[in-house]
Amino acid sequence: MKKTRRSTHPGISRIDQPSTRTHGWFVRVGFYRVKKRNYSPRHRKFFGDVTYGGKRGSLKAAKAYLALVKGPARPGRAPRRKRVA
Repeated sequence: MKKTRRSTHPGISRIDQPSTRTHGWFVRVGFYRVKKRNYSPRHRKFFGDVTYGGKRGSLKAAKAYLALVKGPARPGRAPRRKRVA
C-alpha cells in the first residue's frame, strides 16, 4: 500500500494545470455543513504564481491569508459532562 504524503501546509493546495495555464496555491478554510452530507469551505481564495511573483511569493501570500482568516487560536473547551439522573 502506498503511503500518502502529509501536507506541510494544511488548508493550502497547489494547483498546476497546464491546459488552462493555471498555476498557483488555493486556500480553503472554515468548512461548514451545506446539506445533509455536503461540506463547503467558508473562505476560499486562489493565489496565482504570476500575480505574486512566482511559487514562493504566492505561497507566502497564501500563508498570510490563511493566518488572517483563521485568526488567533482559541483555547479548547472542557468536554461536556453527561447528566446523571
